[in-house]
Parts: sequence; C-alpha cells; structure tokens
Amino acid sequence: MRPRDLKYSETHEWIRVERDVAVIGITDYAIKELSDLVHIDLPEVGDQVEQDTPFGEIESVKAVSDLICPLTGEVIAVNETLLNNIDVLTTDTYEDGWLVRIRLDDPSELESLMTAEEYEELIKSEEEDADEDEEEEEEEEEEDEDEEEEEDEDEKDEEDEKDEKGDKDEKDKKDEKDKGKKGKKGKKEDEDEEEDEDDDEEEEEDEDDSDDSDRGDR
Repeated sequence: MRPRDLKYSETHEWIRVERDVAVIGITDYAIKELSDLVHIDLPEVGDQVEQDTPFGEIESVKAVSDLICPLTGEVIAVNETLLNNIDVLTTDTYEDGWLVRIRLDDPSELESLMTAEEYEELIKSEEEDADEDEEEEEEEEEEDEDEEEEEDEDEKDEEDEKDEKGDKDEKDKKDEKDKGKKGKKGKKEDEDEEEDEDDDEEEEEDEDDSDDSDRGDR
C-alpha cells in the first residue's frame, strides 16, 4: 500500500511536504515499470528546478527516462547515497529512496498534485490501457501472420499452376512429336505399299511377256 500522507504526480513522482520544503522521490509503480535500474543522474544543490520539466535521468536495462519535477523551487539537498547504491530505490522507495529536497517557490502548485486514492485510479487506468495496447498488438501480429500465410498459399497456388501448365505444355509437345512420328511412319508404310504394288505389277507384266514369248515360239 502506498503512503496516504504523500502527494503524487502524473509522471509517477511522490512528494512529502515539510512546511516550505518538498521531498521528492519516484513511486514503486515507476520503479517496477522501469525494472533493473542501473544508474541515476540528479541535479546539484543550488540548482533551480521548475514544475513539469526534467530535473534528472534514471536509467534501466530497458531505457533511459527523464525525472520530471512536480514543483518549482531550489534544490537544497540531494540523496547522494543513490549515486552509489541505486538499489535503495527498490528496497526503501518512500523513505531512504528519496531523490531531492527543494524549497518551494510557489506552494499553490501543490494543489495540482494527486492524493493517494487519485494516484491509484491513474495507475489502474494506465494498466488497463497497457492491457488494451497489448491485446491490439497481439491481434495485429495474428493478422500479419494470417496475411503471410495467405500470401504463402497464393504463391504456392501460382507455382502449382505454373507446374501444371508446364506439364501440360510438355505433354502437348510430346503428343505433337508422337503424332509427327506416326505421320512419318504412316507415310513410309504407304510408300512401301506403293512400291510393293509396283513390284507386283512389274512381275505380272514380266509373266505376260513370258507367256507371249512362249506362244510366239510355238
């Protein structure tokens, strides 16, 4: 459970107000989202910071994120322990894990911050949005996979059609070739038959001539 006596910002900083001083840190939700923290950059004492502007950076294995100042003022203290042991942010987020202390220039800016209950609602809304985004990404991935499968099927169908057409063309060529061979063979057979008929006629003529010759001799 997050402390109820703190204020919270939309960029996931927590604020503890001590008279005209604000102690600023980052929430456990932000730390969880970043995960595996490796480095942090903080301002120096005496620096002037402004509301809704970066005042440092925090780096994780996933990304580098800006630290956004929720209030305007002068930095009067920096938690240098974090520079050497960033794990304190995880182990003691709301006490020893503070980042900076600033002297407020405009205390009325506190009114723009959220209560613990309001911050819980913000987190809930962000988690729902994240779930929806994840579902949309999954749906898009599925659609992409379906499209790829359809494209693969279309390509396969085209290849099959080409193969079938190639087989048909090859068969037609073979049939034409066979037909040509048959035609040549048939022509040759006709020629052979004609030659046989000519031979028969010649033999008959020779026989007739021989008969005539025999009669003449008689």
